[in-house]
Amino acid sequence: MPLHLQHEHPWDVSPAAAIAIQMKLRRYLIMTDQFDEIETAAGVDVGFEQAGGITRAAVVVLGFPSLELKEKSIARLPTSFPYVPGLLSFRELPSVLAALERLRKLPDLLLCDGQGYAHPRRLGIASHLGLLTGIPSIGVGKTRLLGTHAAVADIRGTWQPLMDKDEVIGAVLRTRQGVKPIYVSTGHRVSLATAICYVMACTTRYKLPETTRLAHRYASHP
Repeated sequence: MPLHLQHEHPWDVSPAAAIAIQMKLRRYLIMTDQFDEIETAAGVDVGFEQAGGITRAAVVVLGFPSLELKEKSIARLPTSFPYVPGLLSFRELPSVLAALERLRKLPDLLLCDGQGYAHPRRLGIASHLGLLTGIPSIGVGKTRLLGTHAAVADIRGTWQPLMDKDEVIGAVLRTRQGVKPIYVSTGHRVSLATAICYVMACTTRYKLPETTRLAHRYASHP
């Protein structure tokens, strides 16, 4: 199935222009559930080779709810955007889109290693990718980019809202007892409550959901 982008913009831009693109795109975010039955869920992660000169993106597609590996795709492109906190999608997404284009069939849901709405301009990599592709997406971050939260009980499946001032921007989710929580946020076309449910449904005995855990393996190890 070919990948048809819903929005397009240049990638070879300055950081200031990238911020302007984020501010424009975020107006199109859909924060409610707008999708049909989920039969496949994909993990998306990015690593770097040659001292950062090559961006290596991995997409793994798992059956849902079986979590059986259906397909994987890896794409390498020269890194063309500098490392700028808050603008990582401009550095990473060109290779992610290339990896998606190589799939035999596009997934029904994207779980991205990184933030979605829990971003200073509300457009982390998960939201950016979801908007461009039209595929429902969820941000699954290992670390917090911004926001505050109360302590999360050490019980699997419990969570606390991640707050930026008075706004809920995500959830701090305990996926495994005795292990630090992860940061879940809406990407595009998925509500926060539903995002939490899908992340838990994709998580087995590890901290990370199988989608992003496998994607990380392929993105990090040539």
